[in-house]
Amino acid sequence: MITKADKNAVRKKRHARVRSSVVGTAERPRLNVYRSNKHIYAQLINDETQNTVASASTAEKDFGLENTGNAEAAKKVGELVAKRAKDNGYEVVVFDRGGYLYHGRVKALADAAREAGLVF
Repeated sequence: MITKADKNAVRKKRHARVRSSVVGTAERPRLNVYRSNKHIYAQLINDETQNTVASASTAEKDFGLENTGNAEAAKKVGELVAKRAKDNGYEVVVFDRGGYLYHGRVKALADAAREAGLVF
């Protein structure tokens, strides 16, 4: 039986492996995704200067949805982060799924960000 701690350890190993090759730059920041049981977070990160360019999450006060742990909420976060990225002048990003499988909430966020105009 696989425990939750084992799953997260495997995810962290996968994330470390992916991060060795995925790097955000000033021209093409990294779109990082983190999900918990209740919330999902997305950040655009410039790894050269170690700055967050834009971010969005379901934990924001004015988010507006009652249920924040589902694909609908992830879709709204994807739209928000894409809008904020475009407002800051970024259209092309590198996608970093954080070691999570590209399925469910992570896929919903990515698809919504693409539909809102981000290219990755």
